[in-house]
Amino acid sequence: MLKFFLDTNSELWYEKVDKMDVGIINMPYCLDDELLEADLGRNSDYKTFFERVQNGARATTCGLNKDNYLQYFEPVLKAGNDIIYVTFSHKLSNTFEYMRQAIDELAKKYPERKIYYVDTKQISIGQALIVEEAYKAYKGGASAEEIVAFVENFRQEVGTYFGVESLMHLKRGGRVSGTTAVFGTLLNIKPILKVDENGAIVKMQTAKGMKGVVKALFDIFKANEDKAKNYNIYVAHANQPESAEELKNLIAEYVGSSANIIMQPIGPTIGAHCGVGTVGLAFHKKC
Repeated sequence: MLKFFLDTNSELWYEKVDKMDVGIINMPYCLDDELLEADLGRNSDYKTFFERVQNGARATTCGLNKDNYLQYFEPVLKAGNDIIYVTFSHKLSNTFEYMRQAIDELAKKYPERKIYYVDTKQISIGQALIVEEAYKAYKGGASAEEIVAFVENFRQEVGTYFGVESLMHLKRGGRVSGTTAVFGTLLNIKPILKVDENGAIVKMQTAKGMKGVVKALFDIFKANEDKAKNYNIYVAHANQPESAEELKNLIAEYVGSSANIIMQPIGPTIGAHCGVGTVGLAFHKKC
């Protein structure tokens, strides 16, 4: 048999994942030096997480080590199953080097079993969209090789975009200079970021205020969507429900009532990087 794995950086809500026959890799993060694991909202209170960050708590992420991956994968192999793991972008973490070390060790111990993995070149809600479609293929009886090929093709058709509320948070993470952060904050400038074709997060443009962020994301959707209503459309936010709801309503009016638009919180591992107030959008786009 083949076991499907996903990780919590996909941000699929736990109520959805509970209905899926999957293994879940929980990605770690630290909040004021306390080591925690993302759990897709099962026990996490994301609102409190972002309130603590806003009040000065330090949130950081870290990768899994080789032993962590061994603990996730070995029981599945030992039970006689192969593995297909649909991962978040390898560009965004060095954790995958430890994963490969674990796979090499397990290959020697279980030579008759195989572990397949495929890079979505996405993270968060963009990864969620790909994982959902890959899982449909899995449940439809696709082989591991077919799922890998599907993801490698479909990932080119997914667009993920974020409007970041606080330049000061990006400054703390070393993503913008102190001067840029100070003057950008004074001018109420908000950067619009995207996940590019290599799986890296890059700046696209800027917007003025959160109203400007919503308009910019909606304009990006209109200019780039392709058959988006045939797939789930994700709107996510980091304790910014009003802006996310405004964006959702604009998209719903544009694509019609047949679209399935899912609005959900951004989790702590993604939130540790993007900061409080972020609004994100993921959809099927033109290639």
